[in-house]
Amino acid sequence: MKLMYLLATSAVVLVMMASCTRQSVTGYTLTAAIDGIPDGSHVQLFPVSHGHEKPVADTTVVDGKFIFKGVADEPLAVRLMVKDAYGSMPLMLENGSISVEGKVTSENLNGTVNYNFSQVSVTGSPLTDKYVKLLSTRDALDSIYVTNNEKFKDIRAAYGKARVAKDKILMDSVVATEAYKASAVADSLFFATVDATYYKLVMDNKDSYWGPLMMISLFSYLTEEQKPWYDALSEEAKHSRYGKMVKESVAPDSQIGSKVPVFTAKSQDGKSVTLTDLCQGKKYVLIDFWASWCNPCRKEIPNLKKLYTQYADRGFQIVSISIDKKEAEWTKALKEEQLQWPNFLDTEGIADIYKVKFVPTMYLIDAQGVMVGENLRGEALANKLAELFGEIE
Repeated sequence: MKLMYLLATSAVVLVMMASCTRQSVTGYTLTAAIDGIPDGSHVQLFPVSHGHEKPVADTTVVDGKFIFKGVADEPLAVRLMVKDAYGSMPLMLENGSISVEGKVTSENLNGTVNYNFSQVSVTGSPLTDKYVKLLSTRDALDSIYVTNNEKFKDIRAAYGKARVAKDKILMDSVVATEAYKASAVADSLFFATVDATYYKLVMDNKDSYWGPLMMISLFSYLTEEQKPWYDALSEEAKHSRYGKMVKESVAPDSQIGSKVPVFTAKSQDGKSVTLTDLCQGKKYVLIDFWASWCNPCRKEIPNLKKLYTQYADRGFQIVSISIDKKEAEWTKALKEEQLQWPNFLDTEGIADIYKVKFVPTMYLIDAQGVMVGENLRGEALANKLAELFGEIE
């Protein structure tokens, strides 16, 4: 959707142009007064993306207020966040005067403050109004999700308990129940509804940057499954900031045959280890970017364990790099999963070096650090290893 401008007579336009010449808007000033955020807190504006972006602005709360000033070369979707805390609010950063007012509530989640910005409002930013309205499409979906979770919480808890205990017999018995089957049907219907709703929203806005921005904003990560969505975007949308982001995820340039960057990571005991060290004496190494909160990552672990058992003594190594922000959450997941291969917490920006857009992301390399496979999971990874090592006798 093209930016809308007020139509005016030529005389008015000339007056406006003359006025702009005298008092041109050279940037943005975002003034905020939010109750509930302690003085001294660092407040940041993070660009909306699937990468590990650095904040575009950072300031400190003084007397319950803070100000951001800068220049937006183009409208930029951001999230206002408090440093080292959960919770955020969406904004479209555009040149002009923007006012943010209201109050936040907060709660403690495992030692980290979680802020709720639902009572905070924005004025002076028409683009923010539109962005928030488009994002509100999720509200009805969130309601369905909460209802399903409440309805099937007992059977899902039973399955989760059996899974943690690695009790396959108990897991199978839970799966065989009518309650679990109903839960599976509800999940299937829910995700079909999500897909249809998001698709319509993107297609309704496919002629401008709003279309790809919705793809970035609504999905935790994008895959080749969304490539038809990208293909349906207008050329203007494809060449926008967000169109380029979407393309990187749904149709990335293959890195197979290229040498991957060498990195240095710190082990749990504080020792520095390089990728070269990890490749020493190995034929193939799988670099696995994951996180404790990533369900697809956790679901892939049993497959990784199976493949590691099959090929470890033949020169296969797995190196898992967690993008968790909290070390405690990472170590807790390690204890739960009992991973047998090298594990590192990404405190050195390794994910940025590898341009990781989402997790799980996996790169299979040879002993020289040359990529031979990318984002292989499940059966695809098993088939690739069988091809490289030969079938297990």
